[in-house]
Amino acid sequence: MKNIRNFSIIAHIDHGKSTLADRIIQECGSVSEREMSAQMMDTMDIEQERGITIKAQSVRLDYVKDGERYILNLIDTPGHVDFSYEVSKSLASSDGALLIVDAAQGVEAQTIANVYLALDNDLELIPVINKIDLPAADPDKVAQEIETSIGIDATDACLVSAKTGIGIRELIDAIVDRVPAPIGDPKKTTKAIIYDSWFDQYLGALALVRVFDGEVKKGQNIKLMSNGEEHQILDLMYPHPMKKIKTKSIFCGEIGIVVLGLKEVAIINVGDTLTDAKNPATEPVGTYEPAKPFVFAGIYPIDTDRFEDLREALDKLRLNDSSLSYEPETSVALGFGFRVGFLGMLHMEVIKERLEREYALDLIASAPSVVYNVYLTNGDIVEVQNPSQLPAIQKIDRIEEPYVRATVITPSDYLGNIITLLISKRGTQTKMTYLNEERVMLEYEIPMNEIVMDFYDTLKSISKGYASFDYEPIEFKVGDLVKLDIKVAGEAVDALSVVVPRNQALPRGRVLVKNMKELIPRQLFEVAVQASLGSQIIARETVKSMGKNVTAKCYGGDITRKRKLLEKQKAGKKRMKSIGKVQLPQEAFMSVLKMD
Repeated sequence: MKNIRNFSIIAHIDHGKSTLADRIIQECGSVSEREMSAQMMDTMDIEQERGITIKAQSVRLDYVKDGERYILNLIDTPGHVDFSYEVSKSLASSDGALLIVDAAQGVEAQTIANVYLALDNDLELIPVINKIDLPAADPDKVAQEIETSIGIDATDACLVSAKTGIGIRELIDAIVDRVPAPIGDPKKTTKAIIYDSWFDQYLGALALVRVFDGEVKKGQNIKLMSNGEEHQILDLMYPHPMKKIKTKSIFCGEIGIVVLGLKEVAIINVGDTLTDAKNPATEPVGTYEPAKPFVFAGIYPIDTDRFEDLREALDKLRLNDSSLSYEPETSVALGFGFRVGFLGMLHMEVIKERLEREYALDLIASAPSVVYNVYLTNGDIVEVQNPSQLPAIQKIDRIEEPYVRATVITPSDYLGNIITLLISKRGTQTKMTYLNEERVMLEYEIPMNEIVMDFYDTLKSISKGYASFDYEPIEFKVGDLVKLDIKVAGEAVDALSVVVPRNQALPRGRVLVKNMKELIPRQLFEVAVQASLGSQIIARETVKSMGKNVTAKCYGGDITRKRKLLEKQKAGKKRMKSIGKVQLPQEAFMSVLKMD
């Protein structure tokens, strides 16, 4: 155990975590030059294409220092705020963490958030200043910024360039010297925590565990402490960059993969404790706080016959992403589907794309919304995730909406524009700190509903990509909110309902019906698109009907022949208007995202 080092890599997005992980793997000699590729630990196509880490990945490496062999268990974590749950899971299974900071960009919002997560887990933090080969790099200034904004000593920070390989061996030596060895009793009964899981089509549900006491053996009967289920271990493996390495046992302090041959994915829960079935432990290792979703959206199969396929795909995906939550729902416009909870807009995009790619599903998504606490006049409190479920306005006493504490770090050149943006999103400033003469940290309390739409994109646009953003939920506050309904051909489309501040209902309604008019295909009859608050219509656009030349076949004769045909057409269009159905394209349901 004294030669095992379990550590995570944490950083803001695009500060070089995955590249650094590649260099550490290469330096340890676990992968040959021929087998080496960029972003080795980003195994999903979507990660490679977008250049971001979505799933935390573990790998076991061998390293020799001063003639002694060490086992390094490295966990590469995501950097985007939407995947912070992956970071918290990984840190709970580590004994130390590498805090990567870009030598040119300095400390960013997610850097600070990840540091707090690491400190909550009492981890040994090693500051690492990356990209020192860049012309704009200023390691001394960044080290000073780490000490000022985070409060940890950066005098012995490791200076590296993951791209060129500068300082990598010295960094691994620092990991061996400074990350503490795992603590545990090999002689006690088996106790291991599940910190990740996924579904393999050949092996079934797999669990990635960290052993805290005793050992896990092949053939052993184990018990899951949360539900009391007992199963036999069919196989054990160590995670490796290229292939899984089979083993007969995983010892105290080690990390490994447990194969139980389970086909029912709901049995394995992240945060659960494995123990020996015959001699079970009395107390679990501990549990992770379940991820609390912030953004909710309806996901429906375009082909309604594939509803069960979507359910099965979500079951399997939840095993791989424990922050996902969902429940069945029905929409008049879209049929049967699921109300899915996400940690943010990027999380929503990624999940939808993974469902479509990995499970060959054609899906349609409704507009995202947050959860509201609705206080009724009879004293009841209702939790509403879907705006279409909001009670009638006369039954509502007040509506409370979730607020977040938003942290924005920006160069001072863009400060004015960013403050204007935050105020326009109903934000209230709580703190403004100058990290140095060029960079400012802002703290605002802002409604969650205002940042789930296009806030992040707008922030990046007005700051030319330099501003960084992070948030954490704080509390619910009363808001002057109303439900904005969209009616197409006189019928309210439940999937397009949104909750908006009362003073923004009129401009948002106008923009929304204007967007809808462009997206709805022309019919043989006139289609009215209306925005309404209850029974009050506040905005309207009309999709003109397609014309058909019914008089083309008349080559002569009296004008009454043509008039008769035109009158017949007019009567037909009137009848069609009363019974005609309008098929809405998928873009219409996402048009609410472009309201601003």
